[in-house]
Amino acid sequence: MEKDLTDNLPFWSVIAPILTCIIYAGLQLNFGGWYLMLLTVSLIVCILAAVHHSEVIALSVGEPLGTLVLAIAITTIEVALIVSLMLAGGKDTAVLARDTIFASEMIIINGIVGGCLLIGGIKFKEQKYRLDGVSATLTVFTAISVLTLILPNYTTSISGPLYNSNQLFFVAIISLILYCSFLLMQTVKHRDYFLPENTEVKQELHKAPPSKKVSIISSILLLIGLVAVVLSAKALSPSVEVGIDAVGAPKSVVGIIIAMVVLLPEGLSALHAARKNRLQSSLNLALGSALASIGLTIPAVAFVSLYYGLPLTLGIDSKSTVLFILSLFILSLSLRTGKTTSIQGVVLLVIFSIYLFTTIVP
Repeated sequence: MEKDLTDNLPFWSVIAPILTCIIYAGLQLNFGGWYLMLLTVSLIVCILAAVHHSEVIALSVGEPLGTLVLAIAITTIEVALIVSLMLAGGKDTAVLARDTIFASEMIIINGIVGGCLLIGGIKFKEQKYRLDGVSATLTVFTAISVLTLILPNYTTSISGPLYNSNQLFFVAIISLILYCSFLLMQTVKHRDYFLPENTEVKQELHKAPPSKKVSIISSILLLIGLVAVVLSAKALSPSVEVGIDAVGAPKSVVGIIIAMVVLLPEGLSALHAARKNRLQSSLNLALGSALASIGLTIPAVAFVSLYYGLPLTLGIDSKSTVLFILSLFILSLSLRTGKTTSIQGVVLLVIFSIYLFTTIVP
């Protein structure tokens, strides 16, 4: 038992989430700029700790539930962050949810998936995964993405890239139905579609699972860490906005920064799995996170918008629409055969770099 604790719960991974919460609480004392730098460093270490605890939980519950736990946990925290900023900012945050969700999708499907395919391709030349599970995920993800981020630009009941109240409520319900249907498939009906085919990988995933005590401790520390990450990111966002204004960058960069901070734990976990030749786990985590991010966040912010009477802009502009459709098309081509090479990762990362560049220099 003692060895199980020390192997799976190193001291730094236990203290980092707690210490970050303490440093965040110290913001009330107004120590100055150096304290914000300390919070930034603590935030980075806390993210690494969250990655570690997510991997412990994944090893404990197995695939695909392990990656699902992290995806839903981080998406829940993302929703909490967006909703809190919406309620605090009122009408000035009408596009915040859209910018953050769109940034999350582009980061995941181009940055994280592209990085996983590139790293795996360089190290192993070719990696395999189950086509059935990936195909089902992409089908649901594409449907929700188009209905929530593109279709609002073409409806006529209200001017602008907006849904009226009835349309917004209907699309929110449809998104929930699609996402819940996917969860039923992933965890019950066709769970085997999301399990690795490679025998060696299966053995590694089920080797020496942590004890129940360790799993419970890691779950608690993961939750504390994710809350600390979001609270710290929210506290640092005013300084980020000042810096963005100073260099003359668009406001949408704020959404990218928020999404990057929130997605960093699962991004690092996905890249780590790819380096271990567990591409199935990488895709489960990355694509599952992309689907959870839009399938859960859209209904949540829609209901908040309807309840409090806040404006909610969902439709992305024409430039973003082109990049998004290109990303979905290339991703579908890259994941259509059941095996990948590094060239697909290179293409996705190039699209990601173009997205970042054209956001800063529109």
